[in-house]
Amino acid sequence: MRRLHFFMSMRISRLDECPLDPIAGWTLGVCGYGNQGRAHALNARDSGLRVLIGADDADRPSAAQALRDGLEVVPLIRLGREAEVVAMLAPDDLQAELVGQIRAVATSGSDSPDEASGSLKVRAWAFAHGFSLVYDRPPFGPTDDVFVVAPASPGVQVRTRYEAGHGVPALLAIDSDPSGQCESLAKAYGTAIGCSRAGLLHSSVRDEVDIDLFGEQSVLCGGMNALTTAAFETLVDAGYAPEAAYLECVHQLRLTAELVESYGIEGMRRRISTTALFGDISRGPRVGTAELREALRSILDDVRSGEFAREWLDVRRQNPGWARQAPGENRKSDLEDAGETIRGLFQDDKND
Repeated sequence: MRRLHFFMSMRISRLDECPLDPIAGWTLGVCGYGNQGRAHALNARDSGLRVLIGADDADRPSAAQALRDGLEVVPLIRLGREAEVVAMLAPDDLQAELVGQIRAVATSGSDSPDEASGSLKVRAWAFAHGFSLVYDRPPFGPTDDVFVVAPASPGVQVRTRYEAGHGVPALLAIDSDPSGQCESLAKAYGTAIGCSRAGLLHSSVRDEVDIDLFGEQSVLCGGMNALTTAAFETLVDAGYAPEAAYLECVHQLRLTAELVESYGIEGMRRRISTTALFGDISRGPRVGTAELREALRSILDDVRSGEFAREWLDVRRQNPGWARQAPGENRKSDLEDAGETIRGLFQDDKND
C-alpha cells in the first residue's frame, strides 16, 4: 500500500509572512464563545482588534463569561453591521443557520429581513473547521471571502501559548476568494490569534475536514476512549482494582502523550523504561492488527464519502438535544467512579 507523505509537501507561512495589516483597524465579530471562540476573541483583542461577541441571549453562560473577560456582547444583528470579519465558531451544525441570520437581519433597516437597506458590513468569514463549508454550506454573499484557520489544539492551549508569547500551528485553507485578497486576510487572522507564530500550514478545505474528522474518530476521541475503556475493563474483569486500572490505563495517558508531543514516537521510546520499551515494541503490534487498519480505512471511507456527515446531520435534525444527552447515556459507571477517586488525589495540582 502506497503511503502519502502529506505534510512533507505543505507550504508553511511564518509570522514574518503574515502581517496583521490587512485587518488592522477592523472589527472582529465572534459567533460562538466556547472552546475556540474564547481563545480567538481574547487573542485578537490582545493583538489590537476591536472584538464583538454576538449573542441574542445575553443571559447565556457564554455571554456572561465574555462580559467577565471584558469583551462587548452584542446582538447578532450588530455583528453583521459593525464587523468586517466574522469568526463563525459556533457548533458546526448551527453555523449555516447563524450565517443566514446575520446576513438577513444585517441587510435590513430593522430587525426584519424583509426591509433591505444594504447595511451589511461583513467582508470575510473565518472558520476554525470547514465541516459546514463542505456538508451544510451557509448562505454567503457573492462578494464574501471565506477562509479556515484551524488551530491544532483545543482553545485553552491556543490562549495559554499566546499569553506565553508562543502559538500553536494551524491549517489554513481558502474556501472563497472573490476579492483576490482572501489569503492575506486569512494570514492576518492567523497572526491575530497567534497561530502564525508557530506556522500556518496551507491546505484545502476538504483535506482539513477529512483529516480532522478522521483524527477525532480514530485516535483523539473515539479511538482513545475505546482503547482506554477496553484496557480498563480487561483489568477489572480479571480482578484488579478499578482505581489501579484507571490510574495505569487512563490517567497516565497524558504523560505519554506529552512525551510524544515534545519528542515524537522515537523520542518517547528513548525516555521510557527498558521494560516499557520492550512491551511497546513486542506487544503493540497485537493491538495494531490488520483488522484495526481495516477498521481505520472504513472510518476514513465514511468520512470521505460523506456518510458520517449525513448521519450526524440527520441525528442533529431528529434530536437537537443529542449532544447534551449522549455523554450521560454513554457513561461507564465503574470507570467514571474510579476516575473521580484518582482525580481527587491530584486535587492539589488543580489548586496551585
